[in-house]
Amino acid sequence: MKYQKRKKAIILLADGTIFYGKAVGNIKGSAFGEVCFNTGMTGYQEIFTDPSYYGQLMIATNAHIGNYGVADDEIESESIKIAGLVCRNFSYQYSRPAAQNSLESFLAKNNLLTISDVDTRALVAYIRDNGAMNAVISTEVENIDSLKKQLAGIPNMNGLELASKVSTKEAYYFGNADSTIKISALDMGIKRNILRNLAKRDCYIKVFPYDTSFEEMKAFNPDGYFLSNGPGDPQPLQNAIKATKQIIKSGIPLFGICLGHQIIALANGISTFKMHNGHRGINHPILNLITGKGEITSQNHGFAINKEDTEQHPDIEITHIHLNDNTVAGIRIKNKPVFSVQYHPEASPGPHDASYLFDEFIENIKKHKLQTA
Repeated sequence: MKYQKRKKAIILLADGTIFYGKAVGNIKGSAFGEVCFNTGMTGYQEIFTDPSYYGQLMIATNAHIGNYGVADDEIESESIKIAGLVCRNFSYQYSRPAAQNSLESFLAKNNLLTISDVDTRALVAYIRDNGAMNAVISTEVENIDSLKKQLAGIPNMNGLELASKVSTKEAYYFGNADSTIKISALDMGIKRNILRNLAKRDCYIKVFPYDTSFEEMKAFNPDGYFLSNGPGDPQPLQNAIKATKQIIKSGIPLFGICLGHQIIALANGISTFKMHNGHRGINHPILNLITGKGEITSQNHGFAINKEDTEQHPDIEITHIHLNDNTVAGIRIKNKPVFSVQYHPEASPGPHDASYLFDEFIENIKKHKLQTA
């Protein structure tokens, strides 16, 4: 394939702007979604399989994608979740001994439309100035008018519920059944490395579908509750918000990540909003207001919680701030074992500066068990 003439392709933005490129592999057609970009230098396989990216067209800002191939243990869900991929230079060959196959074969297996040879620096600069918007990538370069009509019918991410598209359909277990700590986890798009981080801290986890009631999660008799990451707007997830209010009222420790963080905020009357272009990358600076220490973090979100609402809430304390734009990156409820962060302490990909948050969750659980023994 790499020696054959490659098919022309485009990315058409909702405002009519067009960037040109070429198709990767033999996959043809069109893919629609909200366009976003990730600034990570590595970790593309984990990014592509992260359920939080469901329905989005991913622009890779790193100039080379595919050069280290793919490995079976570097996935965060059972399949690719992005709607399509846009990159500058696509590497058909890879040079990492630990890799099992090429990225080209991985994308083909998942039938993912990918276009390369795009001026991604110009495209990302345009999105940063004009904000995230819907787009289409396509090999149907002669049908611009038709693509524009189809694109106009794609729903906006604002108000869009997507957790149901990536959540488990039935509850399942993860970890060692003989572990000393039991966790009920609400799956709104949970990453595997979150479960691994909990399991290696002596937790046995029961993972529930996104719309599970508090009563069902409580029936597992958990020592703690966890709210996962996930795609889309948090506001339509009324069942999750209701269950979260009941979890908080129960007094049992609760930890939320990303979408879970937003659900905890909404359960406390704090509003959320769609960001101009979101935070996506593995080098985002965070300030821990409790310790005064900085953290380099992995992030992936297009929504955030309202800072003014949070500051005015008498029972909520802001614990972390994003240093690039001063948005709220972490909160905790005063006098309750409940806290959450907007970023990804499990990394995968990314640095491990924030992995201590899992330890804090476990400590909250141990303290609560002692108090109620």
